[in-house]
Amino acid sequence: METNRRHRSGVILLALAGLLALGGGGYWLHRVDGRGLPEATASSADGDGAVLVETARAARARLADEATAVGTLKSNESVVLRPETSGRINRIAFQDGERVKKGALLLALDAGIQAAELQQAEANLALARANQSRNEDLFRKKFISPQALDNTRAALRVQEAAVTLARARLDKMQIRAPFDGVVGIRNVSVGDYVREGEDMINLEDTNTLKVDFRLPEAYLNRLRVGLSLEVTSDALPDERFSASLTALDPLVDVGGRSISCRALLPNGEGRLHPGMFVRVRLDFGANMDVLMIPEEAVVAGSDPFVFRIVTQGERLTVKTTPVRLGQYRAGQVEILEGLEDNAEIVTSGHLKLQDGAAVKRREA
Repeated sequence: METNRRHRSGVILLALAGLLALGGGGYWLHRVDGRGLPEATASSADGDGAVLVETARAARARLADEATAVGTLKSNESVVLRPETSGRINRIAFQDGERVKKGALLLALDAGIQAAELQQAEANLALARANQSRNEDLFRKKFISPQALDNTRAALRVQEAAVTLARARLDKMQIRAPFDGVVGIRNVSVGDYVREGEDMINLEDTNTLKVDFRLPEAYLNRLRVGLSLEVTSDALPDERFSASLTALDPLVDVGGRSISCRALLPNGEGRLHPGMFVRVRLDFGANMDVLMIPEEAVVAGSDPFVFRIVTQGERLTVKTTPVRLGQYRAGQVEILEGLEDNAEIVTSGHLKLQDGAAVKRREA
């Protein structure tokens, strides 16, 4: 009895599963058109199956032969001054932001001990010279041996070296400007004890600024030292500054396939400052008649291509056409190879296309 009941329950469940499957299949068939395509796909084409697309034509344009990039300004020379020995500051000889000359005294540490060491070394040197003079006279009279004279000569050289060392230690207690420039804002005061290698003040040569920027490797054979470029800054939007290309890094960056470039920009008036963001434009000196298409027509990738419209009687199809790209300008891109003048290409609807697909121009 129990076995029959279980058998009937299994049959009922199986029947319900079949009904659900039939219902789902009927709903799916109801959602497709006469060609068996889902409504979402059918709606992307017109009645004869052609995909609706928007198109444009490749056209000739006059394009300035130039390259643009973004860069950063750097000081021509920049250094953070640090003491080579520990000590207490007893003099600060500059004002924050002051322009100083090469060799000017900036800070002085307490050098009492070093000055005393120099005096001691100079006294020992004077004694060594006197001994040397006396022994030379004795040697001429044959009262001392050649070895004794050599010993006094060696002692003299040791004391000369000791004076040089003491004077160098004394000089290191003064921090001087290594080049002409502008000192920054100090973070030390008279009486501060500073340790060896501690940051004290920065010095910047801003009369000339370095402009560091990168360009794609495609420009490598057109770049040369001495090329003029224009520099602009968002901080001074109405001003244009001239610079000159001075160096190209011989190593191409593997990650971005770009070249590091450096230009020098005169900044005698101090309008620009190190660290500023700038835009760079290099003018190669000519305008070119080039073929341009809308940027959105290109299917990007390692091998970019476009869908070119092909007319077959009254029927339109597309052909996958590889292209070689040049410069980008204001939503347009230069075509170096792959298309001819007035070629019609697809600008919208790429996702529904493949090579040879039928298309129809979308009405405006």
